[in-house]
Amino acid sequence: MTIQKIRKRDGSVVEFSKEKITNAIFKAAQSVGGTDREESGRVADKVVEYINAKFKEDYVPTVEEVQDLAEKALIETGHATTAKSYILYRHRKNIEREMKKALGVQDDLKLPLNSIQVLEKRYLLKDEEGKIIETPSMLFRRVAHHLASNEVNYGADKAMVNYYSDAFYEVMTNFEFLPNSPTLMNAGTEIGQLAACFVLPVKDDIEQIFDSVKHQAVIHKTGGGTGFCFSFLRPKGDFVKSTAGIASGPISFMSAFDNATSVIKQGGKRRGANMATMHVWHPDIEEFITMKQTPGVMENFNVSVMADDRFMQAVEANAEYDLVNPRNMAPLRKLNARSLFKLIAYSAWKSAEPGLLFIDEINRHNPTPSDPIYATNPCGEVPMPDYESCNLGSINLVKFVELDWSKTDWKKKINWKRLRYVVRIASQFLDNVIDMNKYPIVQIRDQTMKNRRMGLGVMGFARMLFKMGIRYDSELGYQIGEEVMRYIEDESRKMSHELGRARGSFPGFKDSPLSEKFDAMRNATCTSIAPTGTISMIADSSSGIEPVFALSFLKTVRAGQYYYCDEIFEHVLKVRGLYSQELMQKVMEEGTIAHMDEIPEDLKNVFRVAHDMGPEAHVLMQAAFQKNVDLAVSKTINMPAEATVEDVENVYMLAWKNGCKGITIYRDSSRSEQVLHVGKTVKTKGVEEDKFKILQQQMAVAK
Repeated sequence: MTIQKIRKRDGSVVEFSKEKITNAIFKAAQSVGGTDREESGRVADKVVEYINAKFKEDYVPTVEEVQDLAEKALIETGHATTAKSYILYRHRKNIEREMKKALGVQDDLKLPLNSIQVLEKRYLLKDEEGKIIETPSMLFRRVAHHLASNEVNYGADKAMVNYYSDAFYEVMTNFEFLPNSPTLMNAGTEIGQLAACFVLPVKDDIEQIFDSVKHQAVIHKTGGGTGFCFSFLRPKGDFVKSTAGIASGPISFMSAFDNATSVIKQGGKRRGANMATMHVWHPDIEEFITMKQTPGVMENFNVSVMADDRFMQAVEANAEYDLVNPRNMAPLRKLNARSLFKLIAYSAWKSAEPGLLFIDEINRHNPTPSDPIYATNPCGEVPMPDYESCNLGSINLVKFVELDWSKTDWKKKINWKRLRYVVRIASQFLDNVIDMNKYPIVQIRDQTMKNRRMGLGVMGFARMLFKMGIRYDSELGYQIGEEVMRYIEDESRKMSHELGRARGSFPGFKDSPLSEKFDAMRNATCTSIAPTGTISMIADSSSGIEPVFALSFLKTVRAGQYYYCDEIFEHVLKVRGLYSQELMQKVMEEGTIAHMDEIPEDLKNVFRVAHDMGPEAHVLMQAAFQKNVDLAVSKTINMPAEATVEDVENVYMLAWKNGCKGITIYRDSSRSEQVLHVGKTVKTKGVEEDKFKILQQQMAVAK
């Protein structure tokens, strides 16, 4: 017979492709140092020979039968080592299929196991008994259809709705773009709450405070995160006229929000998250700065100090700074600004908190100045006014380049035409989210509709540089970050302008500085760079604009533990004939190749990881992106365990002087619970046991 068809594992019959066999054999050969693709083609010819000899004319062989014959061909043509690699690869894939089956997921998009595990634990819809009732493709179709249905409100017919549904589905299933988690979880469901970020007020009024506690609980139940400013609560010990008593201070009220979060997270899909901010002029600022040095305190809060320019200038001048009572803004006492600055740096050095927000820089660029900003979402990338929400999405930059380490101008390596299309379709998607969202309370609906903030960002930036052969911490790396983000910002803003003309500008447009430059604008903000925690795991990409943490590492999140090994690094090793199981084991243990003599210098120069770089490099990359981001940039400034408090101070100053809107540092091992770990042994507590540990151990054996 002459083979023409092949039966896949799901029973479907497709065209037979010898090229696929050649590719599989060559990958196996590369994993053991092979470089001869033509020889792989000759072995594939042998496989075809065996198929034609073994099966009858009308028989359609299965994938497994063809793979069995590929093993035979490798052995009989003298490629026993490659055959072993091929067999082990098949074994690993079988284990993965068994794990996916055990998870109850029908993987119709052929996603990596880690992606499937995240989808199963958090995103795929389940029935009342906890059984999964949708596949990954059904999830993305559900989201795409729901958001496309909004086009009807602007005159679209059924054909146009289907067009946008297909367009949204395509960019998501290509993993060129993904929206924030609540959109993936809730679109097309009864919950219907699609936004990730909210800011709620905390006024010096007991009824209003507990209204916000209630509203926080409602938001967390639907997967959103909340930010609060506690600056306007009177300080501890201040007089309370209505009761002739003494105020307990803002930290005590923070506990009410923290406790409510602990209760809600027990029944939700993910833990509620909060940001607490406080102006540096508040009399209780020292307690706010140091409270999280004690383990277990305010565990459900990130905290950030809002430093104004006057304070930062006082730090430089070693001058005094007034602390004022928010009840009447009267000065209460003075302190040395540099001493307080050192306290902030020491606390961050010790416990990774607080962060710093440069509040004057934030409000200088606020496109809705009639609504001042005092707080951000939990990760700091969305500064916004009280009662406002923002929905986010991220472009996966690694999808817009091919592996190309040539000396060609970097601009020629990026598929700008496709990037432009995805930015525009993603911007329309996010604008539709604002219309389709089921808002938890009426105040949030009204304020969000008034300004229509959205935040389109990026992920996969570090892996994009890997594919381009460009060092992250270099002048060229910073330039690429700045220019790629400028392109995304410009195209997203153009799309918002077009939507403003077609659908109407955001109601606050006339009072916005944007009205001085444009005749219409749909959204007050278009861009923001989020950390992209789990969505980057789904897309099998690197987080936000972060450098790759390690070339092989363990990531621990609420959804479980996941091992990662960078595929681009692995591929380049194979192409260069450097790959071996022993080397990969060493990389897994060390996480970096910076000190490995067996690795060529050009590879060391490109495949740099977070801890290969000084903290200044992290700040400069954040600043490069911030130049072309409407909202803010979420980025962790990684610092080695041996970093000093003075190093932290220097990083803060560098961030302020380079136009960052905020800064968060993390000194390695400064917390007992750590998200990312190098090596296979987790040295910090709090790691959730994965329910498929035995199967994962089998995979490790197969490797």
